[in-house]
Amino acid sequence: MRFWIVLLFVAVGIVAVGIAARAVFAGSPPEVGTTAPSFTLPSQDGSQISLDQFRGQWVVLYFYPKDGTPGCTIEAHNFQRDQDQYVKRKAVVLGVSVDTTNSHKEFCSQQGLTFKLLADTEHKVSTTYGSLMNFGVTQVAARHTFLINPEGKIERVYTSVDPNKHSQEVLAALDELQKNSGAR
Repeated sequence: MRFWIVLLFVAVGIVAVGIAARAVFAGSPPEVGTTAPSFTLPSQDGSQISLDQFRGQWVVLYFYPKDGTPGCTIEAHNFQRDQDQYVKRKAVVLGVSVDTTNSHKEFCSQQGLTFKLLADTEHKVSTTYGSLMNFGVTQVAARHTFLINPEGKIERVYTSVDPNKHSQEVLAALDELQKNSGAR
């Protein structure tokens, strides 16, 4: 009997390790100081948005798992609440998930979001930014943020994000970076 109990525990352990191993990230995020990888994706209004069109501005490029989920809604609300602060700092907020443009459109409408949410349905941009998470058979964008300077270089990488505090954290980083660089 003891043999079967031990065998059961071993089997459960192997299954748990297998599940955990599949909940991993595909690739590594680009590093601070490197040029932010270029991309073009559709937004909730159907327009094509390219990173290159924001040269000369700061870009807060944030990846998030799923429209309408609690953490993603909190994070989006906080970025929306702080839009005037981002405009003051000559910064634009762009959200990216693997959801469709229709999902983004509905999410923006329901939540009163006015900044651009980009649909990475082919998972290419999320992969390039090391922000695609394999979770079993499903892939979602991981909650990562990249703060990109007006010259297109990555200044900060956030891979551990608390949606409740993140917008304030990014604003503080913008203040520090702009102060140190002469307000670009």
